[in-house]
Amino acid sequence: MELILANPTGFCFGVTRAIKELENSLDTFGKVYSIGSPIHNPQEVKRLQDKGLVVVRSAEEIPHGSVVFVRAHGEMPEALKIVRQKALLIIDGTCPFVHNAQEKAKFLVDEGYHLFIVGDPEHPEVKAILGAVSNRGTVINDPGVINSYGSINRCGIISQTTQIKDLLGSVVSGLIPFCNEMRVYNTICKATLERQDAIRELASRVDGLIIIGGKNSANTSQLSKIADQQNIPRLWIEDSEELDPEWFSGKNTIGIAAGASTPDWLINKIKLILEHR
Repeated sequence: MELILANPTGFCFGVTRAIKELENSLDTFGKVYSIGSPIHNPQEVKRLQDKGLVVVRSAEEIPHGSVVFVRAHGEMPEALKIVRQKALLIIDGTCPFVHNAQEKAKFLVDEGYHLFIVGDPEHPEVKAILGAVSNRGTVINDPGVINSYGSINRCGIISQTTQIKDLLGSVVSGLIPFCNEMRVYNTICKATLERQDAIRELASRVDGLIIIGGKNSANTSQLSKIADQQNIPRLWIEDSEELDPEWFSGKNTIGIAAGASTPDWLINKIKLILEHR
């Protein structure tokens, strides 16, 4: 069986930066708190917890005098206000591309546009973007609901950084008849687009695709959706225990792709197991 690895795959720039800063903090302070998972990969988070990371559900759980890491997805302003009152030190691991999306959202709202954020309303990145503009925006992940908004004088549109560009395009096209003026910022990060293009290209060369990444990872979910759109068998796993021997039947060439929050050590581990099947 031949294995072909997508290029690029695994950690993106923003996640690499966040993990490096978090590891340096753990080496220095021994214990660091994070509100929610610093990235969406359970195996990598477990490795960091073994080094001293403590994941809590809310800012209220942060002890006074602690070191706090702001996750790559960003954080709600209300939570940051509480953290500033309690923390000894705050380390901002927010991805620069997420910061950019927040700044674009603020600009559009300040300029009087009705802000639309293309993304998952339950994702922490989208919640942080919406929080950055004091909830003065509309999150949309289904172009089918556009008709319900009615006529809007000025529309401003940005995207969750890990969205599929086709969805952003569909929302923009759908809103055009309802907007007198439109301003669009494509805030999908380059690393996301590169990984999406890579899986499309890889799908044409293999008999099946294995996608490695957290089930809570938005960018990995998008890779899975793209694989399904290519009408190719795909297996989405978090770790090697989920490899299904029957899935490999009749497949001679297997592609391996991974989300932007999947560490190299995990990709290499699964690749090595497959090489010795």
